[in-house]
Amino acid sequence: PFVIVCNHQASLDLMGMVEVIPERCVPIAKRELLYLGTVGWACWLSGIIFIERQRRDAAIEIISRTASTMRRENVR
Repeated sequence: PFVIVCNHQASLDLMGMVEVIPERCVPIAKRELLYLGTVGWACWLSGIIFIERQRRDAAIEIISRTASTMRRENVR
C-alpha cells in the first residue's frame, strides 16, 4: 500500500494526475473540489471520495469506511 499526495497548483494538474495514478487506486479529495464546475463533475464521475475537512468526525468516518472497503476488495 502507498499514499500519493497531490498539491494542485492549476486546474490542469488533474489531467496529469490521471496518467500517474495507478489502477485500482482509491482517490480521496476535499469536498470543495465538488463545486468547481466541470472539474467537480469529472471528480464525481471518476469515483473520487469527498471528505468535509470542516467536519472532522464525518471525515474520519468516511476515511474509516473507505479503508474497510479497500481491505475487503483488496484495492490500494
